[in-house]
Amino acid sequence: MDGQRRDRLWRLVTSRADGQHRFSGWAGAVCDAALAEVDVDAAAITVHPRPQRPELVAATGRWAERLEEAQYTVGEGPGAEAFGTGGPVLVADVTRETARWPGFADAAAEAGVTAVFAFPLQVGAVRLGTLTLYRRTPGELSPDELANLAVLAELAVTAALTDSIIGTDMWAGEASAGHYDDVHVAAGMLAARLNISIDDAYLRLRAHSFSHHQSLIEVAREVLARRLRLDSAD
Repeated sequence: MDGQRRDRLWRLVTSRADGQHRFSGWAGAVCDAALAEVDVDAAAITVHPRPQRPELVAATGRWAERLEEAQYTVGEGPGAEAFGTGGPVLVADVTRETARWPGFADAAAEAGVTAVFAFPLQVGAVRLGTLTLYRRTPGELSPDELANLAVLAELAVTAALTDSIIGTDMWAGEASAGHYDDVHVAAGMLAARLNISIDDAYLRLRAHSFSHHQSLIEVAREVLARRLRLDSAD
């Protein structure tokens, strides 16, 4: 049965890797397949090529993008936890997790998401990123849905490794530029101008975004436009 499930989902993913939407290629196809096979409203894949520099490589819509950005901004949430622990994070009702993720729970409530399910993308102890699913209504996944998502997470990793072996990159070209490029550039600018570490620069960006209810991307663009200096952490 597991072999049949894997073969069926592999065919589904390959049939959807046609470049018809903004996030083309394998990552986008895995997210599309997740929506087709599981009772969720949105899906996204975030990878972590370098420490503190996650990159959103696929999302099924702007709603999913905003929720991934919210996790990045507050530095917590189901995707961040799944990546950190290496295990799936299955939350049937985010409103009950305010103590666990106070920042993300607020953002989730504002965005109208209730249930969240995150799966690490990993090979052994090496973690590449996460596949995260969002739903507007509470409730658990069925055993069949959990099995489908576990296989889709495996297929995402398989495709990444295959592309690595043949000298390509499944994540390159998923979007015209890195989703968080402005954040990384702004952090570098702050680090150089204020003579602080990159880690401290990210902390200043995150502190300002949290206290002013803005996303990290919005704050970074203010810094790049020189409308915001962040000479002191606020």
